[in-house]
Amino acid sequence: MLDPQALLDVKSTLISCRELKKTFEKKEAEYPRLALIAQGLPETHGIVDAITRVLSERGEVLDSASVKLADIRRNLRIAHDRLMSRLQKYVTDSKTVSMLQESIITQRDGRYVIPLRAEFKGKIKAIVHDQSASGATLFIEPLPIVEANNELRELQLAERDEERRILAEVSSLVGEHASELKYGVENLAALDLAFAKAKYAEALRASEPLLKEPSKVKGQKSGDLRPSTFDLKLLQARHPLLDPAAVVPIDVGPREGTRAIVITGPNTGGKTVSLKTVGLLVLMAQSGLHIPAQSGSEMPFFKSVYADIGDEQSIEQSLSTFSGHITNIIRILKQIDHRSLVILDELGAGTDPQEGAAIARAILSHLLDAGCMTLVATHYPELKTFAHSTEGVVNASLEFDIKTLRPTFKLTIGLPGRSNALAIAQRLGLSQSIIDAAKAEINPLDLRADKLLDDIRKERNRTSREREKLEKQRARLEAQNAELAKRLEKIEDERRDVLAKARAEGELEVAVLKKNIESLKAQLKKAKQPLAAIIAVEEKMMEMEEKVEAPVERRRTTDDGPSSIVNRQLSLGERVTVSTLNAEGVVTALGESDAEIQIGTIRVRARLSDLVRRQIMDDSPPKGTLPQTEKNRQPSSTVHRPSSSSPGMEVDLRGLMSEDALDKMERYLEQAYLAGLPWVRIIHGKGTGKLRQAVRDALKGHAYVKSFEEGGHTEGGEGVTVAKLNAG
Repeated sequence: MLDPQALLDVKSTLISCRELKKTFEKKEAEYPRLALIAQGLPETHGIVDAITRVLSERGEVLDSASVKLADIRRNLRIAHDRLMSRLQKYVTDSKTVSMLQESIITQRDGRYVIPLRAEFKGKIKAIVHDQSASGATLFIEPLPIVEANNELRELQLAERDEERRILAEVSSLVGEHASELKYGVENLAALDLAFAKAKYAEALRASEPLLKEPSKVKGQKSGDLRPSTFDLKLLQARHPLLDPAAVVPIDVGPREGTRAIVITGPNTGGKTVSLKTVGLLVLMAQSGLHIPAQSGSEMPFFKSVYADIGDEQSIEQSLSTFSGHITNIIRILKQIDHRSLVILDELGAGTDPQEGAAIARAILSHLLDAGCMTLVATHYPELKTFAHSTEGVVNASLEFDIKTLRPTFKLTIGLPGRSNALAIAQRLGLSQSIIDAAKAEINPLDLRADKLLDDIRKERNRTSREREKLEKQRARLEAQNAELAKRLEKIEDERRDVLAKARAEGELEVAVLKKNIESLKAQLKKAKQPLAAIIAVEEKMMEMEEKVEAPVERRRTTDDGPSSIVNRQLSLGERVTVSTLNAEGVVTALGESDAEIQIGTIRVRARLSDLVRRQIMDDSPPKGTLPQTEKNRQPSSTVHRPSSSSPGMEVDLRGLMSEDALDKMERYLEQAYLAGLPWVRIIHGKGTGKLRQAVRDALKGHAYVKSFEEGGHTEGGEGVTVAKLNAG
């Protein structure tokens, strides 16, 4: 039988499995490998429901777990209340309360008792269950309540047995699927590990490594176990345990064919940290972890990694520093093969420099012959020469700043470290005579080599700085190009918007013009004019219709010429041409942006930008107009443009509550109707669709609206409703 807490653990685990399984079923295409692991998570098989039915969140068996348990607990409460009421009489009755040590009810061995003072023993017929340490108090169970105590105890035992039966039943259900649950927990652990790796990668700002098989050495045949070439390239690599904000990253990218790197440099310069960084990143990559290095880092796949780092001297084993290192190296040399990575710190240190250097060269040669990749940190100048003259081996060094007397921790591949002892001593104040004497003791070739190394390093640093400048300029140019491309894209979007708006306005103007033509035709039918006048107006209307049918030309600009009305004040009675109608008339009224023009018996309201000033050549009426004589002058009527100003061809309701939006739309429709607009665009957006439905419900049967439809693809689609208005 599982205890309640164990069952709750099973329940929570199965719930997690169920949620994860559902999540990855939806995202299988996005995360195929994780989804494959999630397929191995167990089904609940009703276990979660069964546990929920019998246990509370605190692990208590619920009354509803079984009918029998509910009956037992109900009887238990009744029996307990009955027992307490009978015992309460003893602690409140004046005859017995004086015999009690305290007026309380307590328990001994699972039975309810009262504390009787020892001198009153026998005064109350009872069973003694316990006494105090001093013997002054006896804990007694009065005989009249023994049966009630027995009944309560029996019910408690029955409750315990029923709870055990229920827990055993649920435990049996869990046991039926034990093997599946164990397999599921293993898959859950695999997912948990994957998530932990991802979380750790985010914390390290790590990136994915590229694992590669070692390439063959030139001339090497398949199956040949001779040394292979290891392509190792780490970009901006950081030690995973050091503070990312403070650590100096290193680049490890030796030339192709390199199988050993010899790192030299000053003490505390970072040689050991560099070795550990490479070793740890290799192990992290082969453990399925992202590495704290720049994306694009590559490394071979090693079958084993061996390291001898640190001082292994031991008093107990009588090992010196040299003995400890050699003992480790001997063990390593027995196990390496051509697929191993070997990392050795301070190779050959701790003994005579000449002998130590010879041993170091011999060990490094053996490692090269074995075909493994090797990283060595050393102070021996002999190993620098060995690396320079041996194929497959490359020098590397950690820089030291002579001015600050501090290491820079920057790893340079291809150059050995130079001795800085004399420069450091001189900078610290050692006498110049002593410095000169020391230089005299050094081989001039060594001094010359150090000077050459220093010159090479300076030239390399200068080249590196120039490269950094070029990289910054390239990045700046790329950013500028991106910004220009973004601005061009924005200008193109604005151009398309302007064209779309102009096209819509043109369509609206054509619709208004057609409506005015229909109005003119209707008025002509009612008018009683001489036949010649009617024919002249009809010819004018035909010209207008031809204009409507032709492609709509956008309005002329306000600075077309000296006769533009916008830049010169217009006067009443002046003769002008209405460009949109190609008709001449006389100005009868002036507004801020428009004017009323008398064309024959018809008065037209037009914008000032649509009027072209005309020089008055004579007093004869212009062609196409009716003579204004008392004989044929008829009462004029205003057509073409209503006196109400246009509210625009569209209204935007986005971002408003439904009630506010409908109020705004109602005001707009009234203004559009009075302005004589044939149709309008109502922008409500897509969103949840509630505002769109409210707008269209309000348009149904509206007094000003003839019909409405959804906007076209270029008008906004579902986010726009186009309403056609009734004629005014």
